[in-house]
Amino acid sequence: MKVLLTGAAGQLGQALRQQVPEGVELIASSRSGGEGVMALDLADAQACRAAVRSHRPDWVLNGGAYTAVDKAESEPELALAVNGAAPRAFAEALLESGGRLLQVSTDFVFNGQQGSPYRTEQQRAPLGVYGCSKAAGEEAVEDVFGSGGKGVILRTSWVMGPVGRNFALTMLRLHREKQQIGVVADQVGCPTSTLTLAAACWRLMEQAGSPPARPLPLILHWSEAGAASWYDVAVAVGELSVELGLLERMAAVNPLTTADYPTPAQRPSYSLLETSTTRHVLDMPALHWRQALRQLLEAVA
Repeated sequence: MKVLLTGAAGQLGQALRQQVPEGVELIASSRSGGEGVMALDLADAQACRAAVRSHRPDWVLNGGAYTAVDKAESEPELALAVNGAAPRAFAEALLESGGRLLQVSTDFVFNGQQGSPYRTEQQRAPLGVYGCSKAAGEEAVEDVFGSGGKGVILRTSWVMGPVGRNFALTMLRLHREKQQIGVVADQVGCPTSTLTLAAACWRLMEQAGSPPARPLPLILHWSEAGAASWYDVAVAVGELSVELGLLERMAAVNPLTTADYPTPAQRPSYSLLETSTTRHVLDMPALHWRQALRQLLEAVA
């Protein structure tokens, strides 16, 4: 199986590269390229089409994205090019070549107003530019592939890993540097470790291709089990880091409201994803977010 991976230098991309199954020929790509990594700018739709036509992968695993949620408010055209136009370009080229697309998406396609876990079939209602751009990417996959199993959208939430820039590593740094930290406590979702998300991606492609091959649902959801606020995660990072010897002591964590901590982009106040269908399809057990966070921090150590 030949897989073209985008975003190979990012936190998810690095986890995916570390977990490549036997028998997979991986073509890793990122915006700037590098050793063993092909340069591919997702803002260039023509380059995305050309990469598919040149390499003819069995799958494009589109793990790259414009993820700067607040900055997207001032760069809507770039966000839409990367998150919306690139998936469409991949899908159209793959329709010609016969390959498949795994599009990694986000809980930010929902507005967070319903107060119960979002199901895969629910209508998108993004709040800001980032969510709108990712919703456009989803719509592109649907438009091009329909429900024939050639395109799969895997939504996830609050992605964190042992490398890169993410909330868990930021909190670890702040616990080291500060006596007190203020963290928003009225936004609820679920952290997702890049380690388990990468495993889910590889399992998904394996399930789609192994006999007896079966079509996958168009949209699947993946996160860890349980629910948390950003405040809960910040406290857990401190507690677990002390246990693991990453910190001598943790900072005091003070709960803030969203109003206390204004940001350019509006975020969903509740964005839990309903994941039972995905776990059944992939035959992967649930891992509580705190266990996944411990594994993440152990990898940092």
